[in-house]
Amino acid sequence: MKKHLLALGLSLFAFQSFAADVPAAPALEASAYLFFDAQSGQILTSKNPDARIEPASLTKLMTAYLTFDALKNGRLKLDQQLTASERAWKSEGSRMFLDPKVPVSVDNLIKGMIVQSGNDACVTLAEAIAGSEEGFAQMMNAQAKKLGMNNTHFTNATGLPDPQLYTTVRDLATLSNALIRDFPQYYPTYSIKSFTYNNITQPNRNLLLYRDSSVDGLKTGHTDSAGFNLIASSKRDGRRVITVVVGTKSMEARATESSKLLNWGLSHFQTPKLYDAGKPLSKVTVYKGSANELDVGFLQPVYVTLPRGSEEVTPVLETVQPVLAPVKKGAELGTLKLMSGNKVLAERKVVALQDIEEAGFFGRMWDSIVLWFKNTF
Repeated sequence: MKKHLLALGLSLFAFQSFAADVPAAPALEASAYLFFDAQSGQILTSKNPDARIEPASLTKLMTAYLTFDALKNGRLKLDQQLTASERAWKSEGSRMFLDPKVPVSVDNLIKGMIVQSGNDACVTLAEAIAGSEEGFAQMMNAQAKKLGMNNTHFTNATGLPDPQLYTTVRDLATLSNALIRDFPQYYPTYSIKSFTYNNITQPNRNLLLYRDSSVDGLKTGHTDSAGFNLIASSKRDGRRVITVVVGTKSMEARATESSKLLNWGLSHFQTPKLYDAGKPLSKVTVYKGSANELDVGFLQPVYVTLPRGSEEVTPVLETVQPVLAPVKKGAELGTLKLMSGNKVLAERKVVALQDIEEAGFFGRMWDSIVLWFKNTF
């Protein structure tokens, strides 16, 4: 197999610049952190992204994910009334103060779980969905595997300390992005600043909701062993970004350090759309097919995060040759690299934009002869 290189014109891009003098990412007082651009899927900076950490109440993002999925599939309804079990009622840590004698709606339980970080709400929802918190933990781990959270293991729905409860900031970014992407109708709950239940009003512990109008989520967490954790999500000028900061020393510190990271990534980088879905990027030669060439491009819009500035970017397409029929739409046929000099800034896989069936007997025989000569001489 041979690689074919093709330098593409910059006119293909909505963005035509790159700066090499972007300030270094701030050094945060945190044990681990990560900046993730949700539009491009790129990580701009990180520290210990794959180190095992204790998630504390960040665990509740997976509890919320499965709750939203149960609503989507009709296993729960927002107006459905649930009653807290004794186990839920006696949950340690933060609570929404459920009364086991008074039924509560799923809608209020979700607010209690998200805004108040109520462990009693989480256990009540887990038991309703899976029958037990232990069964729910199995569902959490199965979903984590589906999402590609390869270094995560859940043991409960709340995040209360357990030696076998662990994750990484990379996996938490994956989960956060999936929750926002898959359940946009429920995501606004994360921006609610306070919630009152049982005549008790509790504020959202995400301080950035009060300080930065672009921040609309996501979740805090804290235990003595985990420190103070915060996943912050911001949308400015249509651009969604997520920061994960864990192991800070205080509630104030997790907000301050997260703000530093958000402002650095949003100020010094931009994420333009480079290609529309289905737009041909180039053509490749096809052998033994009903057509001699096909269009390659992307089935989804392509966004790439690049530093702001003025230095040129060169897009280079690498395709693997020869391409043999049959070819199915969506088959990976190469890689588009964005280059600044000899430095690769970003890569995206290019795919076939249409099906190509096999040619008849004589067409395949002729192309076999052509390929033999190409490989021989």
